[in-house]
Order: sequence, then C-alpha cells, then structure tokens
Amino acid sequence: MRAPVRFSVATMTGRIAVGYALLASLATALALALHDGPPWQYAAPWIVLDPTIGLAASAGLGLLLSGLVVLSTRVSVSRFPWAQHLHLELRPIAHGLTAWQIVLIAGCSSLGEELLFRGLLQPWIGVLPQAVLFGIAHQLPGPSRWVWVCWAMLVGLACGAIFAATGSLIGPLIAHAVINAVNLAYLRDHDPRARHDDAHAGRA
Repeated sequence: MRAPVRFSVATMTGRIAVGYALLASLATALALALHDGPPWQYAAPWIVLDPTIGLAASAGLGLLLSGLVVLSTRVSVSRFPWAQHLHLELRPIAHGLTAWQIVLIAGCSSLGEELLFRGLLQPWIGVLPQAVLFGIAHQLPGPSRWVWVCWAMLVGLACGAIFAATGSLIGPLIAHAVINAVNLAYLRDHDPRARHDDAHAGRA
C-alpha cells in the first residue's frame, strides 16, 4: 500500500524540479536578452568590491541569513500560535519527502526563484517591489495566507539587499536553498501539536 505513495511523491518531486529548471532557464534567457550582463551579477552594486571579495561577502551574508531564518523559524513555531498554524498548514507539502527529494526541491526552487525575482526583476523594479512580488507569489489557501506572504516578503527583501550590496547572487542562492532544505525537513519531522499534547498530558 505504501508504494503508490512513494511513486506519487517522487513524481511530484520530479515535476517540481523540472518546473523550476524551466523557470530558471526562462529567467536567465530573458535577463541575458534584456539586461547588461548575466542575471547572477548586479550591474550597479551598492558597494563596489573586487569580484572575489564580493562573491565571498555575498556567500557569507547568505549563510548568515539562512541561519537567522532557520533559527527564527524554530523559535516562532515553539512560541507563537500564528507560527504554529502556518507550520501545520505547510506540513502537507513535505509529507513523504526523502532527504534527496528535499535537497532537489530546495536547490531547484532556489535557482528558479532567485534568477526570476532577483536576477531578472530586481534590476528593473528595485529591491522592495521584487520582494513584494516574491511575497505575493507565496500565497497559500487558508487563514495563514498573509503570514506566509509577509514572511516570504521579508526573506525576499533580505536576499535582494544582499544581491544589490555585493553584486553577486551566490549569497541569495545559498540562503534560499539552505532555508528551504532545512525547513522542509523541519516541516516533515516536527508536529507542534505533539509537544502541546505531551505538555497537556504532563499537567494532567
């Protein structure tokens, strides 16, 4: 009885990966055709750095951002009802995913979304507008819709700022991939209701 579930999850993972790969290819092609330079380089960075230093700074800031977002996710889910509701509404996305599927989805989603929102759109419309669009693109049905939109908007704003400041997209790519991978695993493995039930049983 479990084989069809695995097949379904594997099929879904493949479709997600292909979809994001196509999105990345389209965003890259459009950026190369319409912008001066590749989408992984910001034409007019806020801080003029040697390319190697800019790459290292971007990567370091991306790792820092991913750590802060992952930590804030854990703290929020453990303390705040709004974060617990959002976590529970997102959990079905990660149901049945294996480690390699999580890595594949995280990597492909990072590549597709960063090349689209930061690489293609940000040079046109700016850091804040692309972050707003990034947040709106993360809507989901249910009462936690706008919580997720605002959360994604803040992450998009931070990724956009790293890209604009350093001139390199490597940091946002790293941050996006790490956040998605770690938080997908957290969604799959952690049920905040279990902790609540255990605490209630302890008091009883």
